[in-house]
Amino acid sequence: MRAGVGEISRGPLAKAAAHIDEGRYPIDLMAALGEAGAFAPHLDMFGGRFDLALEATHEVSRSCGSTGFLTWCQNVCGLYLEQSGNPALASRLLDHAMGRSFGGTGLSNPVKALAGIEPMLLRARKVKGGYLVNGTLPWVSHIRDGQYCGAIAVVENGDGGRSHEIMFIIDFDGRVELKPCPAFSGMEGTSTWRVPLVDYFVGEDAMIADPARPFVARIRGAFVLLQCAMATGLVAGAVESMREVEPTLGHVNRFLPDGPDEIEDEAEELAARVLTLAKTPYDGSKDYLIDVLDARAQGGELALRAAQSAMLHQGARGYLKSAAPQRRMREAQFVAIVTPAIKHLRFEMDRLMNAETPA
Repeated sequence: MRAGVGEISRGPLAKAAAHIDEGRYPIDLMAALGEAGAFAPHLDMFGGRFDLALEATHEVSRSCGSTGFLTWCQNVCGLYLEQSGNPALASRLLDHAMGRSFGGTGLSNPVKALAGIEPMLLRARKVKGGYLVNGTLPWVSHIRDGQYCGAIAVVENGDGGRSHEIMFIIDFDGRVELKPCPAFSGMEGTSTWRVPLVDYFVGEDAMIADPARPFVARIRGAFVLLQCAMATGLVAGAVESMREVEPTLGHVNRFLPDGPDEIEDEAEELAARVLTLAKTPYDGSKDYLIDVLDARAQGGELALRAAQSAMLHQGARGYLKSAAPQRRMREAQFVAIVTPAIKHLRFEMDRLMNAETPA
C-alpha cells in the first residue's frame, strides 16, 4: 500500500494537482488509489489499521489537498457502510474499499446541527417500509450520478413534533437531481454539489442507523481523527516547498518566523499524538474525544501557519497561479473551515469540558 500510494501521489497526482484545484474531479486517480489499498486499512475487514489509513491520506494530501479531502470522504463513507451492521450496506463495502465505487459524507449540516450550531436541514416522515425524506443539503462533496453519500434527517411526527434522527445512504441513481454550488476559490475538483431531496424514499437496505445519535457518538472520534492526516500531509508539502528554495534564498529566509525545522518539529509532535489516538478510534470517553478535537484543531492551525510560511519562503515564485505554495494557502484555509471548523472544534471542546457527561 505504501509503495503504491506513494507512486501515485508523487507522480500523476502531483502533476495534476493544479488542474484538480481548478475543477478536474480526479476519479481516475481515486480509482488507482483504491486499487493500491488507500481506502481499506482502517476497516475491520482489513484489520482496522487506522494508522495506515492516516498514512495514506497524509501521503495523498502532501501532493494535493483536494484529493486528500476526497480520500477522507471515501474512508469515512466506508466506516458508515461497515459500522452500520446492515447486511445490504456491508455487501457494498468491498467495491467501495477497492475504489470500484465511490461515496461521500453529507454530514456537514448534521454534525453542526447535533452540536446546536444550526438547524437540521433534512426532514423524514415514517411511511410503510421506511421513510420519505425532504430538504436540501447545500454542500456535499465526492458525489455525482451513480455514486452515493451518507446523510442524517430528523424524523417528524404527524403532530409536527420530532422524535429522533435517522442516518442513511443517499443513492444518486436518478431519483436526485444534483445542483451546482457557487464556485469556490479553490478545491473545485472535489465534485461538490447541492443535494435537494423531494419525497426521497429510504428503505431498510439504505439504513445506516435508526436512531442515529448512538451511531454518531460511536464513530465521531474516528470521523474527526481521519481528518488530521489532511493537515499533516499539507504541512509536509509546505515544508518541502520551504526547503526547495533554501539553496538560493536561505540566507534571507532565515529571518522569517516558522522556518521548515520549526514547522517540521511541530508536525512530528502532532503526528505522534494522532498515531496514539489512532490505536483506540472508537473510544467513546469524553477525554478521548476532547483529545481528538484538540489534535484536529492543532492540525488546522499548523496547516495555516505552514502554508503561509511556505508562501513567504518562496516569494514571488510561490505566488504564481500554478505554484504549489499559492494552492496550499487555499487548501489550508479549507482544512481550517471544513466541518468541523476550528471554531466548531473549540466550541465543542468547551461544551464537553463544561459538561458532566458528553451530549
